[in-house]
Amino acid sequence: MGRHLRRALIAGSVLLLLVGAFLAFRPRPVLVETEQVARGRFEAVVEEDGRTRVRDRYVVSALVAGRVLRLGVRPGDTVGQGDPVALILAAPSALLNPRARREAEERVGAAEAMLQQAGVLVERAAAQQVQAEADAARVRALHARGAAPLQQLERAELAERTAARDMLAAERRRHAAEHELDQARSLLAATEAPENGSERHEVRAPVAGRVLRVMQESEAVVASGAPLLELGDPSELEVVVDVLTTEAVGIAPDAPVTIERWGGPRPLQGRVRRVEPGAFTRVSALGVEEQRVWVVIDLVGPREGWAALGDGFRVDARITVEAIEDAVLVPVSALFRRGGGWAVFVVRDGVARERPVEVARRAARVAMSSAGLTPGESVVLFPPSALRDHARVRTVR
Repeated sequence: MGRHLRRALIAGSVLLLLVGAFLAFRPRPVLVETEQVARGRFEAVVEEDGRTRVRDRYVVSALVAGRVLRLGVRPGDTVGQGDPVALILAAPSALLNPRARREAEERVGAAEAMLQQAGVLVERAAAQQVQAEADAARVRALHARGAAPLQQLERAELAERTAARDMLAAERRRHAAEHELDQARSLLAATEAPENGSERHEVRAPVAGRVLRVMQESEAVVASGAPLLELGDPSELEVVVDVLTTEAVGIAPDAPVTIERWGGPRPLQGRVRRVEPGAFTRVSALGVEEQRVWVVIDLVGPREGWAALGDGFRVDARITVEAIEDAVLVPVSALFRRGGGWAVFVVRDGVARERPVEVARRAARVAMSSAGLTPGESVVLFPPSALRDHARVRTVR
């Protein structure tokens, strides 16, 4: 009996050692994070930060050299068209100089030419507004009969609003040109005055609006043409975003835009008005030279929704380049390069299997797969380097 008991104990010990060695040295499951492949709307977007700016701004400058008195206006003040905003005591030596008199005469001629040009722009803007209103009326009638889609009606109404704004801007430019001509003529009259050492020249606002910036706040001697302040209408805002030229080629006018992280409770909606044709070079934070181009965006919707925005405010813009419905969506973080294509790890029954996939489009967070994946399958996010094909995995919740 004792001999059989010892053999049984030895056999049990050996069995326990074998089981312990198997448990100690068998491959442990790899901890991974997964997400399901879904079916939905794919949007290729360009995301960049931008800033707001007043659409039409006017720099009020000194038309004569002299001593400008301390300005009585501050940023945010409202001024009317023709209101005095600065007072300059002209310098006698400059006003008595024949060369300055000749320059004043030439400035009058230039101001007259600018006024004529502004008149032509008003006529052109009026013609475009009439055409835009007629087009919008025709599209409304067609849409009411069901012969025109809603998108065509929205484009026609946007063109109508844009033409109205362009007409308003052209009229303001004409008013500004009229005041520029009046100021140039007053300067010429001052050069012909027998006693101009005490000439007091009032600088008046060319348009009605609000003071955006004051460049020369304190009393000082300024040169002719020195900027004094900036005027504009903060209710006429636009958003400018600089994007890479490789991304700008896919952005079309009238593309929808979502304005986020601007400080308000809800995102704002906008539409691309223009992609400027000329690019510029900017050095990134990593010291790499990048070719970028400005994209100008109009805010749409009621003014009350973005009334708190002002000139130069920072915003984030998401420009929709392409939208595809009923697409197979896979997280970009699940993709990795394998040879000349893309691949993912699909998890089924606790085992990760490598599978090649075809990627038709890519965005910042999701990609659209054209082959290789089925909605509902789980894929590994950020595959670790230790993960291999047919490896056992454990999902991290």
